[in-house]
Amino acid sequence: MKFENYTISEAIKQNLAQLGFRRPTDIQFKSIPSIMKGEDVLAIAQTGTGKTAAFAIPLIDRIHREKSSKRVFGIKCIVLVPTRELAMQIGEVFAGLAKHTRVKTFPLIGGVEQDEQIRKLQDGIDILIATPGRMFDLIHQGHIRLDRIETLVLDEADHMLDLGFIEDIKFVKRMLHKKHQTLFFSATINPEIKKLAFSQVKGTAIRIQISPEDPVSANVTHAVMFVEMDDKRFFLERFLKENQESKVIVFVRTRIRAERVARAMERVGLHSLTIHGEKDQAERTSVMRKFKEGECNLLIATDVSARGIDIPDVNYVINYDLPEKAENYVHRVGRTGRGDNKGIALSFCSSDEKMRLQEIQQFLNKEIEVVKVGKKDYGLTLGASSAKTGVEALIEEHEAWLKTKRKKRKSRK
Repeated sequence: MKFENYTISEAIKQNLAQLGFRRPTDIQFKSIPSIMKGEDVLAIAQTGTGKTAAFAIPLIDRIHREKSSKRVFGIKCIVLVPTRELAMQIGEVFAGLAKHTRVKTFPLIGGVEQDEQIRKLQDGIDILIATPGRMFDLIHQGHIRLDRIETLVLDEADHMLDLGFIEDIKFVKRMLHKKHQTLFFSATINPEIKKLAFSQVKGTAIRIQISPEDPVSANVTHAVMFVEMDDKRFFLERFLKENQESKVIVFVRTRIRAERVARAMERVGLHSLTIHGEKDQAERTSVMRKFKEGECNLLIATDVSARGIDIPDVNYVINYDLPEKAENYVHRVGRTGRGDNKGIALSFCSSDEKMRLQEIQQFLNKEIEVVKVGKKDYGLTLGASSAKTGVEALIEEHEAWLKTKRKKRKSRK
């Protein structure tokens, strides 16, 4: 069935056509009718399968049909997400699908001045996409009212609940109409979180699970390579130099690791961007824009970018460090192979990380293919690197750190 055959507004059909959406994906096909009927939905589907559009299309259509003009009488729908980047990303999807309709959408995030956000809210919003922190600040300040909310959406629901937002979610639900719709969407969910989710929806909630046997998309070929911790930078250098025209995301465990790996790559002539929680929102937005627009094809990231960020042309994902939580493996490798595209994910696993690898394989319920590296090839990779090693590299790294520190001092004056 094509979108043109759905009973949705012509404006949305035109927007879908302009965005290149012709037919619904499995999760869209199964979710849209239930959401249009006003039913509660708990949906689990592989990353990159179009979950955002699965709830955006019916919600925009419903509000558009209910309104006779663009005049707004209060927020009708809140979409809660765990990270700022995801809020901005979903905001773009909603804005694209709501063009030429009577529906006004707005992404609300922390880390930026709130005055402009308050003005936008006062102008009137139908659908609010928000991170919990800033939303609750503005609720307590009296700038956001929840008395007209008809639908509450939790995207990346497992992460929202896992981060301890359950009490916040309960608080929101207590302030909503008795008759409201609750939608849970995620790529992964464990039994404990599922139980918690079911406690927040009606007993008649529709449960949709797409490809539960393998949470990793069939579009992603993923494998692991056994590399010792101190040797990872040499293998990353080799991989990047062999794929210089490709768009690559490298995931690391901490912000310190992100900056350290970026400096190591810079020393061998490989420019990169970094994104992590230590950067302010303006920096994070700028980094994502540059990476998305192709100004730089190498992004080194912590798990702040592992969920929901939709950049369709990422060719490779490298897990420089294995994730601490097994389910984050699915979200990381899901940054490639999105939509109809194919992608490749490669993980570097050191001796100290083998327990983590085992946990990931248990979560996937399958073993990950191993890329075997012979002793000769391993040695050649280390020997072929143009990286400076030992004391010289440490001195250069320290000097770069001092230079950055001096710049920060100057900027404060």
